[in-house]
Amino acid sequence: MQAIAQTKLDALNAQCAQMRIDLIRLLHKLQTGHPGGSLSACEILSALYFEMAKVDQANPKWPERDRIILTKGHAAPMLYMILAKRGFFPEADMDTLRQLGSHLQGHPCAKTTPGVELSTGPLGIGVSAAVGMAMALRLDKNPATVYAVMGDGEINEGTVWEACMSASKFKLDNLVAIVDLNGVQLDGRCEEIMPMDDVPAKFGAFGFEVFRCDGHDIADLCKTIGQAKAVSGKPSVILARTVKGKGVSFMEGQSAWHGAPIGRPEFEQAMKDLGGEPDV
Repeated sequence: MQAIAQTKLDALNAQCAQMRIDLIRLLHKLQTGHPGGSLSACEILSALYFEMAKVDQANPKWPERDRIILTKGHAAPMLYMILAKRGFFPEADMDTLRQLGSHLQGHPCAKTTPGVELSTGPLGIGVSAAVGMAMALRLDKNPATVYAVMGDGEINEGTVWEACMSASKFKLDNLVAIVDLNGVQLDGRCEEIMPMDDVPAKFGAFGFEVFRCDGHDIADLCKTIGQAKAVSGKPSVILARTVKGKGVSFMEGQSAWHGAPIGRPEFEQAMKDLGGEPDV
């Protein structure tokens, strides 16, 4: 595939930097939400929604759209921010995040939020649903691709590997799994909670074509997604190395910031780290 143009790359990098500022400002204002995993998934979701995936904000149910499933549903704040910037709903709606009656719930809800393909939250179910979607698209001779964005803590779940067995058996080359490999889950480091050891070898043993990339490098992400889409006869997985809490010094690599409210002193430090103004 053709490399992403430098002007587009610069614009996406600048947008990611601003979204990090906006996300921290919003979560501090509302005193709720999940900062750590949202920050680590920023470039992954941006590469999909703004460059690599076929979506249409004017027609969210367009039959030939690519299906993007955020299986690590706790990163919903970043997903919503990107959907709003993509035009699926007004950016002003972000102020209603996790509020009573809002369509922007704590985890993605396909029933209420335009652009959300699957209601997620219980870890492990997203890739299983993605396998079903990929099979249905194949039966319909639909050329769309299904992307399942998982967390590395999530791959502790047995249902993930059952889904992988099925994807391999049915040769679902229209399925691309992306693992946000930030090394940290809710209660601590992944290697301490439930060591998965050689993750590339595991996916390879389950019949996936395995790719690796820098999950904070949009050019690398786009190139790798293009390579994964070109694979024939088997599903693919991209292991995207990221940093939980990316960009905020005291959040980086810390499980405590999986879903903690952000106090005023922390907010001011985060704005200093990200180059934003602590105006709220």
